Amino acid sequence: MPDFSHTSITDHDAFAERLRCVPDTPGVYLWKDAQGTLLYVGKGKRLRERMRSYFGSPRGLSAKTRRLVSHIADFDTIITQSELEALLLEMNLIKQHRPRYNILLKDDKSYPYIKVTLQDEWPRVFSTRQVLHDGARYFGPYASAGSVYKALDLLNRLFAFRPPYECKDEKFTRYRRLGRPCLYHQMKRCLGPCVPGLVSQEEYRATIEAVCRFLEGKVEQVTRGLRQEMEAASDELNFERAALLRDRIVAIEKISQRQQVLRSVDEDQDVIAFAREEGSAVVQVLFVRGGKLVNTEPFTLQGTEDESDQALLTSFITQFYDQAPNVPPTLLLADHVEEPMMIAAWLEKKVGQRVELSVPRRGEKRQLVELATTNARQKLDELRQQWLNSEQRAVAALTELRDHLELTELPQRIECYDVSNIQGEHAVASMVVFERGEPKNAAYRRFKIKSVEGANDVASLHEVLTRRFKRAAEALASEEQATQLPLADTEAQQPEVAAATQSPLASVEEQQPEVAAAKRQQAREAWAVLPDLLLVDGGRPQVNAAVAALQALGFSQIPIAGVAKGPDRNRFDLVRPDQPVVIVLERTSAALGLVQRIDEEAHRFAITYHRKVRSKKSLSSSLETIPGIGPKRKKALLRAFGSLAGIRKASIEELAAVPGMTRKAAEDLKQNL
Repeated sequence: MPDFSHTSITDHDAFAERLRCVPDTPGVYLWKDAQGTLLYVGKGKRLRERMRSYFGSPRGLSAKTRRLVSHIADFDTIITQSELEALLLEMNLIKQHRPRYNILLKDDKSYPYIKVTLQDEWPRVFSTRQVLHDGARYFGPYASAGSVYKALDLLNRLFAFRPPYECKDEKFTRYRRLGRPCLYHQMKRCLGPCVPGLVSQEEYRATIEAVCRFLEGKVEQVTRGLRQEMEAASDELNFERAALLRDRIVAIEKISQRQQVLRSVDEDQDVIAFAREEGSAVVQVLFVRGGKLVNTEPFTLQGTEDESDQALLTSFITQFYDQAPNVPPTLLLADHVEEPMMIAAWLEKKVGQRVELSVPRRGEKRQLVELATTNARQKLDELRQQWLNSEQRAVAALTELRDHLELTELPQRIECYDVSNIQGEHAVASMVVFERGEPKNAAYRRFKIKSVEGANDVASLHEVLTRRFKRAAEALASEEQATQLPLADTEAQQPEVAAATQSPLASVEEQQPEVAAAKRQQAREAWAVLPDLLLVDGGRPQVNAAVAALQALGFSQIPIAGVAKGPDRNRFDLVRPDQPVVIVLERTSAALGLVQRIDEEAHRFAITYHRKVRSKKSLSSSLETIPGIGPKRKKALLRAFGSLAGIRKASIEELAAVPGMTRKAAEDLKQNL
């Protein structure tokens, strides 16, 4: 019988019986904890045998797997028809749920791409973070938005297509109506497709196709086409056009000469290597197209501790190429992957051509892998140095702050509050949290001011702090009550919690009420975490309001300070409730940098929310003035089209098709808009 002594399983016999019922066929398994939270997604050719392997002697498991097993309380399984189907399902579940114990591409959902809208009449080239099946071409992914911006700026200077961010469809239509181009045309940064007669559609589309070939690494084809255009322009005595094309050719050739030429490898391939140290890992990808190194991107992995090199590389390839729009015919790898034939079959099915996975041991291909490894090691060293410097700066800043405010300990958790409104309208407030000198975005909170009328920041701050710490008091009282329950009552609750985790993997709405209650309990517990230091944006009045709110709820032990700024936000002095003189932080102090960063983050978060509320209110007001559009129809229209601009663009037929709308209501709406 499997050993469940090191797990969180409450009923060993029932769990063992469920495990015996798992078939020995291909499939996916999902380990969950006592609250139903997904811990790990895995696959197996023989599912039952793979799952039983977790419950042997703990000494045979890695430290990471032992931590996983200690939290296991429940599981789900999904049977598949083949190993390939199990691989695809595992990839989708990992991408959807990002379990804690799986190897994950850090922020893999937000990698940017370059998008070329070939389906449009006058195509655009810009960055995006979504790959859609919409007829456009996508290039990437890139490791950072900065590298995409640089690439787009270079491409725009070389090919003069519509500026990536300054020429959206609304601006393009406006200048078409005006009959004149914008400043970018005069700067030779745009061919001027918005004005009829400046450039033909065929010429503009040829430029866009040259951009695509350049991104593919086919530089020789691009320069060959430009030379033909230059010679044609010269024959037609259009010397200004010929000179422009000549300069473009020279610029492209200079860029091409900086690329490493690989004469013995005249094909498209990606080179993938990695560097790892103490749980951190960076994977470097070299993109070789037509025998030239056209790009290189580093990607960070998380959750790699105690994992083998093969598992690390396998997880990266499946997650990276699941989203990548292009896969070359050859992947050169620094190490073997798990189940290479299955991964090759998946890639072949994805791109419709044979994909070879190769681990070169000698020659030029091996040199490429070593080059990628060197780059990965350098990037890992840079990241570790950044993390080290960041931690050192944070400790120095917190130490200075502790000394200035005469605190007994370092303020590991700092909460900062700011109020935003325009003449009292749409008043909101923000709460941002910094832990150990770094923002903790998951703990940020936003508040709508409910009881204060007019522009009264002091009263608004008092309301917000009262609401925040009233919730803290309730959560702490609930925790204290729970600790006083008899042991028998606590044990009696366990079967209910275990039963709540029996439901299959699904959304919160589909889970049993007990699981939803557990999630609400987690939210309450978050309010119970108290700050070591509370900052408020403002001077003496705001500080007094904060002191009054906390004293009324029994939290007077929490240190409070106000952040007083100059008229141009060029000062960040600290105001203490028990000191008449403000604390002026030195311009070079680490504490000043931290206080400024926290205060500006609170200001940014508050004003962003204020704009959102104001925009939503303005939109709602515009729709509510139209006869026949009530709250339900307004909600349905916004859900269908996203914004007032989207509703304006929609046809009468599309408006009428929205649930709750009629043809007559759609016609009235179109006429009023």
